[in-house]
Amino acid sequence: MRHTDTEYEHELRELRERLLLMAGRVEEMIAQSVKAVMTRNPYLANATIESDKRVNQDEIKIDELCLIILAKRQPVASDLRFVTLALKMVTDIERIGDLAVNVCERAIKLSDKPELQPINDISVISALVQSMIKDAIQAFVVGDPKKAQLVIDRDDEVDHLYQKIFRDILEIMIKDPSVIEQGIEIQSVAKLLERMADHSTNLAEQVIFMVKGKDVRHHGKLETNNKIH
Repeated sequence: MRHTDTEYEHELRELRERLLLMAGRVEEMIAQSVKAVMTRNPYLANATIESDKRVNQDEIKIDELCLIILAKRQPVASDLRFVTLALKMVTDIERIGDLAVNVCERAIKLSDKPELQPINDISVISALVQSMIKDAIQAFVVGDPKKAQLVIDRDDEVDHLYQKIFRDILEIMIKDPSVIEQGIEIQSVAKLLERMADHSTNLAEQVIFMVKGKDVRHHGKLETNNKIH
């Protein structure tokens, strides 16, 4: 059966839309998981865990679509790079969803414990991570290395906040050993968010490699003489 170029473009457009939809679901999971921590709401945490099933289905559908495109179209050049990289990136997106589930599990453990202050920085780091995954996938979909580089740069902010949260909570636990259990769980939440940021950074690095052919892993950004223009 002969396929038209219009059908092919439709499949590529559907792939982009599905990636954006999946990333949006994961962003929402991150927001809701952290809200569950902040409000000590086990019902919200459990509902968010349940929503991970949709993310898993998104992964399956995207994998199937990528394999169909590869088999039917035998894409080359930029299309081949896009489709094969989509197969890899969807795994990272799904893993971020799994980490949001882990945050929910901490929220459930904290739900019957007294509130531990200060934890406002948890919300700040969460917002940063959500913006990183959103921008990384948007950069991938439109092939924008500049937006991808901004995601990589933002990882330093997340690392700084994670270290601050860890130190602040450690100081609280030293002063009041009765809150050690809560403190450890909050530190764990911060670490999970930091790992989400690492995954988002990996996504952004892959975008730069796809568009520019430059491997910036372990460097943080392109060298000065190779800046993105």
